[in-house]
Amino acid sequence: MAWDLSVELIKATVQLEQPLGDGTRTVGTGFLIEAPRPDGSPRTVLVTASHVFQKMPFANARIGYRVQAKDGSWSYAPQDLKIRDGEGEPLWTKNPDRDIAAITVSAPPEFAKAAIPLNWLAQTDTFDKYQIGPGDEMMALGFPRGLAANGAGFPILRAGRVASYPLSPPAAFPTFLLDFTVFPGNSGGPVFMAQGARRRPGAKEAEEVQFIAGILTQQVELNNERLAIGIVTQASFVRDTVALLDKPEAQAPQPPPAALKPAPNQALSAATPAFQRGD
Repeated sequence: MAWDLSVELIKATVQLEQPLGDGTRTVGTGFLIEAPRPDGSPRTVLVTASHVFQKMPFANARIGYRVQAKDGSWSYAPQDLKIRDGEGEPLWTKNPDRDIAAITVSAPPEFAKAAIPLNWLAQTDTFDKYQIGPGDEMMALGFPRGLAANGAGFPILRAGRVASYPLSPPAAFPTFLLDFTVFPGNSGGPVFMAQGARRRPGAKEAEEVQFIAGILTQQVELNNERLAIGIVTQASFVRDTVALLDKPEAQAPQPPPAALKPAPNQALSAATPAFQRGD
């Protein structure tokens, strides 16, 4: 394989958090996309579920960058991310119909290179092209209850099977179900397929299938009971949201990036997030 989507997405996925001042914090997941501006200039965009930002009442969130030392070790190096202006108004761009938000970020150069290309996101015909259907396994990245895979702040990789039908077209079926237990902190994480040898019905040869299917935005609840089923919003709506950034009213300047420095004794799982899933 020329590239491994699992590893590339792990590098691009970050924890988003905001302390609430009472010993708790809101936590979510986001991932970085390389989305050049119309004039071709580079741009790094952070994508997450809109309700992750909406649940953060203060101006600055923290984005969990990571830095690699010369010896190959990694350290957690979070930085402030301004998400609201001085009057408390959102600086992110929200999809008008779906629970997806995007914001341009000034990521440090050593982390901006981890952003994934926009064309790795599924298009409206991707599910049909590869005949994706119920029972197919997909993977998801996130920070369940604010927990990271290690002290360096990498996300946790989990898997589930597609649990609904039909899946396309996205305009008619904007979300699909994943047999996957969702926890606070998972919201905004990428859901993707990475199969090295997928054989479609009737095909003589297997093919490599790797794409980002969508973003985890909700969990299924019935009468206040969690059913261990996640709701994934299709990637085409992520594409639409990123495109909205090119409208003049969507531009929100960010301060220049600071040099990455490891956070001393960062306790990633020190508190259970107060964040709850949006409806």
